[in-house]
Amino acid sequence: MAEHDFRYTLLNPQHTLTECRALAPGQYQVTGQGGSIKTGDTLLVSLKGSKSLSMRLQVSKVRHLINPPGQWTAVASGPVFKELAIHTWQVNCDGCGSLLDLEFAVDGSLGQAAQQPAAEQRLKELGWENRHGRHVCRACQQTEA
Repeated sequence: MAEHDFRYTLLNPQHTLTECRALAPGQYQVTGQGGSIKTGDTLLVSLKGSKSLSMRLQVSKVRHLINPPGQWTAVASGPVFKELAIHTWQVNCDGCGSLLDLEFAVDGSLGQAAQQPAAEQRLKELGWENRHGRHVCRACQQTEA
């Protein structure tokens, strides 16, 4: 089982995604070029409308097309979004004051209450900590340790 990186890139146009669309919440149809995709592989794809966010999709079925050569269509499972919403918040480190432009994805159908937990999860992924309501960057975590 291999992982294939199909995030936005201009460096390798032979290895690109043509389409990624939701068939149902958590179920996606992906069409791409190159990469020798197989059932069980993982696809790393960019989220539409995002500068830096991506998601991992597990390929459950793949069909290789004859024409054009190298093109394929796959069905894959991944994160469940009824309505994908991408937000950008600014977060200040309470240790050194550094500013982070935080971009995170949330299911828009869950309303505004889901934004804070999604933002906190993304901060953890980026190595930041929330210590009793104080946001601390990686550099400050190392100096406090």
